[in-house]
Amino acid sequence: MGVAVAHFRLMVVMLAFAFVTLLIVLKLMWMAVFAEPTGQGGGASMLVPARADIVDRNGMPLARTFNAWSIAIHPDKILGNRKQIAVQLAELMPERSAQQYLAILNSGKSFVYLRRRALPELVRAVNAIGEPGIALGREPERLYPQGALAAHVIGYTNLDGQGAAGLEREFNKRLTDPVLRDQPMQLALDARVQQALESQLGEAMAHFSAIGAAGIVLDIKTSEVLALTSLPEINPNAPGKASPEAGFNRATLGVYELGSTFKPFTVAMAMDTGYIDSFGKMYDCPKGLKVGRFTITDTHPFGRRCSVAEIMKESSNIGTAQIAAQVGADRQRAFLKKMGFLEPVSIELGERGRTLSPGANWGEIATMTVGFGHGIAVTPLHLATGYATLFNGGIWRPATLMKTGPQHPVPAGRRVFTEDTSYQMRALLRLVVTNGTGKNANAVGYRVGGKTGTAEKAVGGRYARGAVVNTFAGVFPMDEPRYVVVVMLDEPQPTKETYGFRTAGWNVAPVMKQVVSRIGPLLGVAPDENRDVNLTEVLQYVRPEKGK
Repeated sequence: MGVAVAHFRLMVVMLAFAFVTLLIVLKLMWMAVFAEPTGQGGGASMLVPARADIVDRNGMPLARTFNAWSIAIHPDKILGNRKQIAVQLAELMPERSAQQYLAILNSGKSFVYLRRRALPELVRAVNAIGEPGIALGREPERLYPQGALAAHVIGYTNLDGQGAAGLEREFNKRLTDPVLRDQPMQLALDARVQQALESQLGEAMAHFSAIGAAGIVLDIKTSEVLALTSLPEINPNAPGKASPEAGFNRATLGVYELGSTFKPFTVAMAMDTGYIDSFGKMYDCPKGLKVGRFTITDTHPFGRRCSVAEIMKESSNIGTAQIAAQVGADRQRAFLKKMGFLEPVSIELGERGRTLSPGANWGEIATMTVGFGHGIAVTPLHLATGYATLFNGGIWRPATLMKTGPQHPVPAGRRVFTEDTSYQMRALLRLVVTNGTGKNANAVGYRVGGKTGTAEKAVGGRYARGAVVNTFAGVFPMDEPRYVVVVMLDEPQPTKETYGFRTAGWNVAPVMKQVVSRIGPLLGVAPDENRDVNLTEVLQYVRPEKGK
């Protein structure tokens, strides 16, 4: 009887032990799957990354998450000599003095970070101090493997892993969604095109001592942004070290009077409203046009009657102003509204500048000056979408940083210009590059068409003489438009090879040529000197220059 009871009791103890062991195992399994990683808030699962990757259209990683080391301390749990530990910490992490570390150690707090994003060598050295109150942890860290490439687009995260700028901020919810975190967010950007654009603009900015630059490459059919840059650039791996100037996105946040790059829009408006039925239509082009108390002048005055083709070729303010006056304020405003020029640019970024226009003062003089790109300030991206609209058959579509496809279809858009006007404008802007102010943009074989723009900057409500914003807005290949390229230099200085000039034809037009020559092959556009726009459509209306 006693043996049976003993066996029964032993069985009960063994079952109880097995039950407790099972509970411990189940608890450990539950924690492995559902517990929060060290140093990370929220209920994020350890089975997927803390934040989704961002990649370019070809899958190249632009932003990734990995586990980094952090160094922290529990001041209320220090066992060693506090003064000695403070000295040792100051030697290893000199951003604080020994006195500052000692103040932290004596604070009585339960937890203080000393360094995040710590290198393994530093972690090993700190661990060698041997203080149990020092906490070494792993936490998700955001890394930008391409450095500053497209930094104003991608943005960056803060120390808590939340988006602080660019797409990181705008898509913070999508990037941290547990359902989507293992799926990279694919952009329309092409890292190769982005690098070429940044490289050429950076060289030009340095060569002409400009204070900044911006550039965009846009797919004319889909409005996908293949490249977008603002200089000076910011390093998203160390955003706190950047100057406020570097953090400013000139391509989407900065608004500028972009000068003569607006003139093609004015001509297209007049064509669509019936005021221009031929590029041979003539206008009076005196050396100065008196409008009220203002006088409109030209850099290359005709001093005679001139055709629409000549007005565009020589970038005549006087001729364009008269065309704009025919269109009228109401129609001009309606066209610009359809093109999105009267509101912040449409793009998946929070950094979007508010455009400036004549507003309630949109009378005849304002209409004429807006016609040649003064009195209205927009972003370079506005200009790029405007040129895409003008040369894709006349349909405005919002620019997008997302790669188009089943998940992001190309929007239907809205019609602004007729297909016929869109087609006819090709020859007119090709003329500007072959025979006009944009000759230095002529990348051989790529049939570039476009327009230069030089505008004085408005500083404190007045135009600053000598401080200009220079822009080239172009399309290639113009006989079958596929890509828009906009390049801009902010306050370029004259050089010896520009003969003292600081106009767009001398400094940004060559950048256009260099960019197109580099990105054309990357985008599958082969140079072909046997193809071109039919220039006889416009050359017949251009008076031959003397001596030629």
